[in-house]
Amino acid sequence: MAKPRIFISSTFYDLKQIRTDLDLFIDTLGYETIRNEEGDIPYGKDDALEEYCYKEIKSIDILVSIIGGRFGSESKRNNSSISQIELRTALKENKQVYIFIEKNVLAEYETYLINKDKEISFRYVDDVRVYQFIEEIKNLNNNNNIKGFDTASEISKYLKDQFAGLFQRFLEEQTRVKEVSLIKNLEKTAQTLNKIVTVLSDENKEKDDEINKILMINHPLVEELRTILDIPYNFYIEGFNDMKELLSARGYKHEVILPWEEEGEYEVFEKIKQ
Repeated sequence: MAKPRIFISSTFYDLKQIRTDLDLFIDTLGYETIRNEEGDIPYGKDDALEEYCYKEIKSIDILVSIIGGRFGSESKRNNSSISQIELRTALKENKQVYIFIEKNVLAEYETYLINKDKEISFRYVDDVRVYQFIEEIKNLNNNNNIKGFDTASEISKYLKDQFAGLFQRFLEEQTRVKEVSLIKNLEKTAQTLNKIVTVLSDENKEKDDEINKILMINHPLVEELRTILDIPYNFYIEGFNDMKELLSARGYKHEVILPWEEEGEYEVFEKIKQ
């Protein structure tokens, strides 16, 4: 059975325990966790190792980005860290993203905003580029839901509520799919009735034949055959012989089966094996 795939993105050494605790939490939900240090990402020989992390993000469902005070390993791409590019990649791929920032870092970020044009040192980050990245994601138009945290349990609780909300939304959407299907069927019926009204309104000597043709084209049996046989054009059936000819032309054979200890016959069609 397919499982939601959740990628945990963060710097490693300072957030190692947080990553481990989240892995255990996600595992209890029955979801699949993707963590670089656990060998969950297949690496090849053609690109830099970090590139395979970015490629893996294309096949995940959710990315959990955890931002602490360390900048982390610098990417070979540009003046960014690997974890920062992981988040950017997920956003570019339109993945569901949850962003968590250590509360001390998040609080000091306000000081950064006031003093970002000055040469000052910050207490809770080892590189001002951490705050520059937070400013970048806070300025996004969407998918920038950011929560502060002190412990892994706070992240787990928030994710648990969010996952429950996603599942509830999924159930609502399934109900809407059924409603849309019903509306489409009603629209088709209305179109059929409109055609009949148009024919009845015209002075047409063959109006009875035209009405019957419209009804037969839109008959439920014809609709079912059109779907099963993958027929893209309109057709209608006037009798059982027409249906036999149609099925025979589509590679079916007709057999008559006598029921056991009963009178009468069963008419069946079986697909001819190629």
